[in-house]
Amino acid sequence: MAKESLTLLGHFLALRRVLIVCAMSVFVSFVVIFYFAVDVLMAMIINPIKARGIEIIYTAMSEALVTKIKVAFVAAVIISSPVIIWQIWSFIKPALYPNEERFFKLTFAASLVLFLTGIFFCYGAVYTLAVDFFLIAGENLATPMLSLDMYIGFIFGFIIPFGLAFQLPVLLYITTRIGWTNYVMLASKRKYVILAIFTVAAILTPPDVLSQVALGLPMLALYEAGVQISRFAGKSRFATHELNS
Repeated sequence: MAKESLTLLGHFLALRRVLIVCAMSVFVSFVVIFYFAVDVLMAMIINPIKARGIEIIYTAMSEALVTKIKVAFVAAVIISSPVIIWQIWSFIKPALYPNEERFFKLTFAASLVLFLTGIFFCYGAVYTLAVDFFLIAGENLATPMLSLDMYIGFIFGFIIPFGLAFQLPVLLYITTRIGWTNYVMLASKRKYVILAIFTVAAILTPPDVLSQVALGLPMLALYEAGVQISRFAGKSRFATHELNS
């Protein structure tokens, strides 16, 4: 009983260390970004609007400062994500077998790359199109006066879902490896998945058709990629099961 308590205490201490390191990583990144890079980030975020001759306003005394803090914090979390993932990996690694270690290494690396790819893809290829769409939709109807806080909230609500949606191949890979899904099942459910994807896209994105399609189509392509990945993941799972037997 004492040995079990000691083991449990060791797990709690290891978890506390992971949380402290992750929090410190985010905090240090936040301080560096806020004091040295937040103005550059703000200029990058606002540029799609200013390039079209529209000024951003703020309507509350603290709005500009609070918005900078939000941007610096989100950037700090993104910058710190490799450290956070590494700490999570170090916490679960002792409980894994060698073949499971390879599985989780691949999963964590792919998850990070896909998340960042989704964010940069959205900002570089989709967001500017969405800005043009909204501005054209309001043309000759009213003069745009965009609040800084509302605009930043909109862009985060637009970009972050892309990073999350790009995790779909990893999710399908994991569910196939643990036996919840397989290639035949995923391939046979395409028509239901298409409906589900565009429903999720409608929930995650701002309420307009362009945003929903812009997120739905990449998610559909990622699903197809995940279906093909599941074919190889299923074979790998079967081979691993045979080896362990």
